[in-house]
Amino acid sequence: MRASAIVLAHGAEPTLSDCVRALCDSDGLDEVLVVDNEASPDSLAQVRDRPGVRVLAPGRNLGYAGGCNHAAAHARGEALVFINSDAIVRPGAVGALLARITDPGIGLASASVRLAEDPERINAAANPVHYLMFSWAGGLGDRVDPRASVADTASITGVAFAVRRAVWDELGGFDEAYFAYCEDVYLSLRAWQAGYRVVSDPAAVVLHHYDFGRNPAKHYLLERNRLMNLLLLPERRTRRLLGPPAAAVELGVLAVAVRDGWAGDKVAGWRWLLAHRRDLAARRAQVQRARRVPDRALAHLLRGPLDPPDGLGPRVPVVVSRALERYWQWAVSRL
Repeated sequence: MRASAIVLAHGAEPTLSDCVRALCDSDGLDEVLVVDNEASPDSLAQVRDRPGVRVLAPGRNLGYAGGCNHAAAHARGEALVFINSDAIVRPGAVGALLARITDPGIGLASASVRLAEDPERINAAANPVHYLMFSWAGGLGDRVDPRASVADTASITGVAFAVRRAVWDELGGFDEAYFAYCEDVYLSLRAWQAGYRVVSDPAAVVLHHYDFGRNPAKHYLLERNRLMNLLLLPERRTRRLLGPPAAAVELGVLAVAVRDGWAGDKVAGWRWLLAHRRDLAARRAQVQRARRVPDRALAHLLRGPLDPPDGLGPRVPVVVSRALERYWQWAVSRL
């Protein structure tokens, strides 16, 4: 199976050369595509002339979702391997991901992403998804378990994952309205809805130079796109059941945003969703028509308590997390 690796480049890219070099040294890849999402010329100059590397220049920053779609449309491979520019694949990682997606029942395979400064600790693996569509880096800071095996996961991490082109095309790739963030949750849950498994493979080790605050628009995009997932992905009955906790949590998130100085980003996200409500309704109808698996069969994938690890947003009071968990148990019984 021919395979293409896809890397996006934006702005100054201090690790792009190392990222591409590691991919070029990996077995199983036929080409490496680098998308110039308004990257610095110096960064691209370091990789442009490497054998097996193609630099694509769309002429503007397409975002993560659009950049990935653009590269996939130009890739020659029957398998697509997406790697962040600040991530370095270890030997055997690409081969492990490609081997995993040869299973026709698996739609997406995600890597074991380690902290580059401490490779014996997890950056992201088997990312959880809350039923209100919050998601976070699974296992962040945990020590690597040498006994870990391939496991189903609610969501891939966009840092490093593989997919067969046939599955990518069936799902329609990423929704470019997301621009960046939460599109990995969107693609993963759509794969589950289509009847595929989504897995995390501990044998596919990738080192990540993790920086939560790299994008100044991150709060706006994270919250807007989380709500977009909540509007698009659940069935109608599920959305109605989730209305009360979603409204309560929105007030809580707004209070945090006011306290921490990004309330304008939160309100801007609401305004965008309202302005695009007709487009979102049409997109939701398309997503729901394509699904083969109902929410009641996928409810076990979604997390009830809202308990991300320290460092990934504000701490959620235990009483709130438990109340959300109890509500989800009640809602699942009525799906």
